[in-house]
Amino acid sequence: MIQLQNVSKQFLSGRGHVAAISGISFSVQKGEGVILAGRSGSGKTTLLNCIGTLETPDSGAILFNGINIGALSASKRAQFRKREVGFVFQASNLLPWLTVAENLQVPLELNNIRGSEQGRRIAVLLETFGLAGYDKAMPVELSAGESQRIAFARAIAHSPAILLADEPTASLDSGNGKQLIELTFSLCRNNGTTLIIATHDPDVMAMADTVITLKDGRQL
Repeated sequence: MIQLQNVSKQFLSGRGHVAAISGISFSVQKGEGVILAGRSGSGKTTLLNCIGTLETPDSGAILFNGINIGALSASKRAQFRKREVGFVFQASNLLPWLTVAENLQVPLELNNIRGSEQGRRIAVLLETFGLAGYDKAMPVELSAGESQRIAFARAIAHSPAILLADEPTASLDSGNGKQLIELTFSLCRNNGTTLIIATHDPDVMAMADTVITLKDGRQL
């Protein structure tokens, strides 16, 4: 489903061109759970961003169902992200002026999922993530664990093909983090959603189908 072929990305800094990732190649099947492991600065976030088309590789190819998504036009990359990708970051990044339900509405509205289907999906997501009755709560009223649950719910609300998560348990205690990731792995496997998580959390790594380790931008 996703195939990376010798993917590299550089950034220009005060030290000149710095290789963030170099020659990364691997394949991920539909519904598979993959961990990108490595210390801070190993290139995990850059690689996630390239897979999610937030950044484009300098060389190599990233294929999604045979299409080189890195070579798409900016508008087509935006369409790909909107429909096919869900993102979760270390911070929940909930929109603070919207209620929980309104935060979940955002990807649904972007994908023209409205009316009774929108309401049904929001209710199911809140129930699934153990937050039934939180629809009118504001993000400021939520704990860190609750906020991150809503972030995951929002990321999968539109049934994306790919869920990308960057250090999603870093701000959570080990119990909440493990429970949330276990639930996410289960949902993704059941729904055929490909899950790629960047983390150095050993509890999360133990749940993966595949662990890909990066060091200094290279694949070990």
